Amino acid sequence: MIIQPKIRGFICTTSHPIGCRKNVENQINYVKSQPKTNGAKKVLVIGCSTGYGLASRITAAFSCGADTIGVSFEKEGSGKRTGSAGYYNNKAFEEFATAEGLIAKTINGDAFSKEVKDQTIELIKETLGKVDMVVYSLAAPRRTVLDKTYSSVLKTTGDSYTNKTIDLMARKVSEITIDPATDEEIENTIKVMGGEDWNDWIVALSEAGVLADNAVTMAYSYIGPVLTHPMYLNGSIGMAKKHLYDTSVKLNKDFADKNLHSYIAVNKALVTQSSAAIPIVPLYISILYKVMKEMNLHEGCIEQMYRLFNQKLYVENPVVDDKGQFRLDDWEMREDVQSKVSEIWNVISDENLNDCADIDGYWKDFYQMFGFELDGVDYQADVEI
Repeated sequence: MIIQPKIRGFICTTSHPIGCRKNVENQINYVKSQPKTNGAKKVLVIGCSTGYGLASRITAAFSCGADTIGVSFEKEGSGKRTGSAGYYNNKAFEEFATAEGLIAKTINGDAFSKEVKDQTIELIKETLGKVDMVVYSLAAPRRTVLDKTYSSVLKTTGDSYTNKTIDLMARKVSEITIDPATDEEIENTIKVMGGEDWNDWIVALSEAGVLADNAVTMAYSYIGPVLTHPMYLNGSIGMAKKHLYDTSVKLNKDFADKNLHSYIAVNKALVTQSSAAIPIVPLYISILYKVMKEMNLHEGCIEQMYRLFNQKLYVENPVVDDKGQFRLDDWEMREDVQSKVSEIWNVISDENLNDCADIDGYWKDFYQMFGFELDGVDYQADVEI
């Protein structure tokens, strides 16, 4: 079938198998063009199919030479419905990694569940023996525990917050008001997006004897500028991210006997399936893209993860801030970058939108997440889904 992008809200309901493969190949080629990293060799990536998780797996494999197991929950193509982009990404990664002589196995299932944890542990025993790195990069909207489903929300935790946002389809700037979350909604968001499941994974791996001594584990977070703090850093998502950080501290203490090194990496604002859903953030990202591209500071997920592995983590003395976090947002949060973003934010409107923001760049990244708008792909060709 001939596959075209179909946009609904902040997601694309179709994905292109050949385009997804090309996107993975492009990221692999970037990593292979850079100096190698003396890092992990047996890696588990939980949430491996898109964004930072996929980029982490690619970097581990093609910079460190690591065998990898990935876990993600994806849909296979069926009838006239394409599979999810993550499904095609995983298949492409396995193909490219296997061709390099690397072990690359992927488990498709709910990473929150005990069944998938048990299945992953058995696969580690069969193929890797032990893992010396665990990347936790889940970005799920809900989680089921003992037959109860918890859903996360994107709300403030204090007063309502009103600021600018953008309708990307209509290219219209407007105002949006974000309401405060209830205590239950905050707790549910922490349950889904906090560190509880990350901790459960590390405990399960350790108890099964498949977590190597001196292993590294990482989870990903975001801080962002002051204008996003009410609905991110200090919002319901921010409360979950605080719990994630507290979990990293707890893991270092609980597994000190194994000399586990647990970190949070604070990453840059980028177009991902998660960030596209957050009010205010897409407008901020489109302005940030324009500023950082003009200053030759822009990075995508793969550049960020390569820099994390090669220049911050696997060096003689890991480069962390005063809280022990890796800061991949260091270029984003530079004073000259943020002052320019703030200057534009204060004057941006429908009339000057194209001059003030990189809307085309935002859309290109968005489409490429689903395998569209990549050079070298014939989008008029009949494709097997």
